[in-house]
Amino acid sequence: MIGVFDSGVGGLSVLKEIKALAPSADLLYVADRARAPFGTRSLDKVRSMSHELAAWLIDRGAETLVVACNTASAAALDSLREWSPGIPIVGMEPAVKPAAVSSETGVIGVFATEATFQGRLFESVVSIHGRNAKVVTQACPEWVELVEQGKFSGPDVDTTVAAALAPVIDQGADALVLGCTHFSFLRPTIEKIAGPEVMVIDPAPAVAAQTIRVAGAIEGEGRLRLAASGDTSVFAQLARDVGIADWSGEVLPFPA
Repeated sequence: MIGVFDSGVGGLSVLKEIKALAPSADLLYVADRARAPFGTRSLDKVRSMSHELAAWLIDRGAETLVVACNTASAAALDSLREWSPGIPIVGMEPAVKPAAVSSETGVIGVFATEATFQGRLFESVVSIHGRNAKVVTQACPEWVELVEQGKFSGPDVDTTVAAALAPVIDQGADALVLGCTHFSFLRPTIEKIAGPEVMVIDPAPAVAAQTIRVAGAIEGEGRLRLAASGDTSVFAQLARDVGIADWSGEVLPFPA
């Protein structure tokens, strides 16, 4: 069974990709909405919460873990792997490398949370893959809020997205990296506002492919379960809104 966690609905973008690649995989997803957003918390606190979420999933049979949250990956990916070396753990890494390769202007934009930018993972990725590019960072906590409210399009969403895009595009960025899983659900709006000459890179498909590779032989029944802290009915509606299929509609409470 593959266990996936995030602070909220964002990681469902990764879950959907995993499900599409391996429909027979048994999946358990947990959203810690009661303690969201992670991006405004200290890295130490996010690390502690990530270990709690990982332990909960492992206790329920997860044999592979996916940290479907860029902030949690920045804070806890290394420590999780040290803590549980026998379990493959896949995390989110800002797609600076493909952006730098694809950019013609040599300027790339990265949209994420403040905590993600503070982590050593982001610093390492930029130093290795972005050293020949100008990397413009933009923290977008308001984008996370939009997605958690189920707002994926519309005039208000356009205004909020445009406000964050403008200073990055104005500096010449022609490749934009979505450094938060929530932002996948805003991609159509981002692409519309950025224009056809700007590439928008979403790492969710690559993370899903890596998950299937490290998981090895998958012999499940295609069972999909969702869990959440906080109001489970709200999360259930959000899951329906983003198109989660082959799911009973029930949301388990976390912690159970």
